[in-house]
Amino acid sequence: MEETFGIAAFRSRQQVFRFDSALRRGGIAARIISTPREIQVGCGLSIQFDMKDMQKAMDIYRRNNPGNLIGFYRFTPAGRPRITPV
Repeated sequence: MEETFGIAAFRSRQQVFRFDSALRRGGIAARIISTPREIQVGCGLSIQFDMKDMQKAMDIYRRNNPGNLIGFYRFTPAGRPRITPV
């Protein structure tokens, strides 16, 4: 079974921590992870969250605008890893 999750990738570690806090305040279970090598850009850290929370996470980003966002992605790590921009 493939486990697909959402990722928000940033250029700045400070923004990763800010957005992680904003997601938690918004009721989204999130965790900071090493950015998957398939993205290959940014500060090396990203935020992982459940795909069901993607729209809410994007809304929180728009409201808080922590800056330095590279993008939101759908990531499927099982088998041959796939990453798709959202």
